Amino acid sequence: MLTCDHLVPPDRYNDRRYIKCHIMLLIGRILFGDKLGASVHWKFLPLLRDFGSIIQYSWGSACLAHLYRALCRASRVDCKEIDGPLTLLLGWTWIRLPYLSPVPRESRSFPLANRWRNWERGDRRYRYLKLADFRKAFDELQEGQFVWVAYAVDRVDPNIISAEIYMHSVVWSATVPLVSFECIEWHATDRYRRQFGFVQGVPHDERNLDKAHGEVLTGPKNLNWVTTLSHYSWVMHWTNRYHHILSELPMPSQHPLDTYMHWYRSNLGNA
Repeated sequence: MLTCDHLVPPDRYNDRRYIKCHIMLLIGRILFGDKLGASVHWKFLPLLRDFGSIIQYSWGSACLAHLYRALCRASRVDCKEIDGPLTLLLGWTWIRLPYLSPVPRESRSFPLANRWRNWERGDRRYRYLKLADFRKAFDELQEGQFVWVAYAVDRVDPNIISAEIYMHSVVWSATVPLVSFECIEWHATDRYRRQFGFVQGVPHDERNLDKAHGEVLTGPKNLNWVTTLSHYSWVMHWTNRYHHILSELPMPSQHPLDTYMHWYRSNLGNA
């Protein structure tokens, strides 16, 4: 545990040190935490070397890559725990399945998940719900209860989400690999087009990431992953992400096509 025995007089250099320490805390506990949540992998340290470059990294896509990796591992039959950015997963669930969420305390908060900060103080009922309650709720889910386009201006006050974020919203639908060091996960946006306001048709075959998907860091690996054989093509695909966005006119009715429902039932059953 880190402790501080005395305060350092404030100046520009020390301010940056404190900010970097706070960023490391976010990296280790919120964005890329492991199951222990008590350490930060050394691979992130070089990212903080140049203070001015921190803002240039795509932290959101890297965080999503780690969440996908965590969900992939958690789906194994012998897995009993999950790590990764679970705050992101919980926020995603509560925003899109509001009937499963606690009563929000601050509906106009940003980041959006902040609306449930200290939720237990205002919704004591929620803390007594058990796993069986949530399974029953999922079993009884109706189509209209899932919020597909969660960040549309008719659902979120434009004064809450800044215009700068919406400016880049077109790239949210890019069908690309998400890359964070050794971690690569596929962003299969063609499989949930309704999230971007489009009609869902039959998706393409699943992309095989081959050996890159199973890459792990063992030993003193300090690689430039752009130059590795396993990652080069995927990194280039990500670099050209604006060429891989979903391009069709949004539809007012987002009901899936009959061809999609036939494909879904044929491949995944009627559940």
